[in-house]
Amino acid sequence: MGKWFPSIYDLLMRPLEQTKFKKIRKTLVSQAVGRVLEIGSGTGVNFPHYLDVTRVDAIEPNPLMKERALKRTERARIPIQTYLVKAEKLPFADNTFDSVVATLVFCTIPEPMKALQEIQRVSKPDAKILFSEHVRLDQASLGKTQDILTPLWKKVCDGCHLNRDTLELIKQSNLSVLKVDSYFNGIFLSIKCLNE
Repeated sequence: MGKWFPSIYDLLMRPLEQTKFKKIRKTLVSQAVGRVLEIGSGTGVNFPHYLDVTRVDAIEPNPLMKERALKRTERARIPIQTYLVKAEKLPFADNTFDSVVATLVFCTIPEPMKALQEIQRVSKPDAKILFSEHVRLDQASLGKTQDILTPLWKKVCDGCHLNRDTLELIKQSNLSVLKVDSYFNGIFLSIKCLNE
């Protein structure tokens, strides 16, 4: 992966953010409480939306993305500490977090089930686990198109799997799915869970 993707990520996302996606993101992130773990914080686009939290520990495996998030970290209303680590091996003690937020990141995690296990480990019992992810579509032709495009898409877009069924992976974990909201004809889902 080259240096170009982190440098244009916000620009690429701007058209989506100018639709109702910004409201979806804000609604999801504002549900977080207490001490929060953000998985794959990218350029820090979620940082302005945290409200009723004590602090955010934000992990990001891409050093260039983490670097681009620094300005948003400095402007945030709450303390945010960033870490250059992967979701599959979190450097936090068991039962640390009251909430976990992951937006548009599970498509890129190489071992998503391992990441979900780590999220469960570091979250307190009954912690809120909040996802907003794109998923493989149920429609046969569109889903097949995602399958065909995914190998090239992964190379161009920092490892993103267009066809990953993140909701199914979450259901296979020990997280309890409370609510799923579907947007943009089902390609984007907001998923609210509790840690069991």
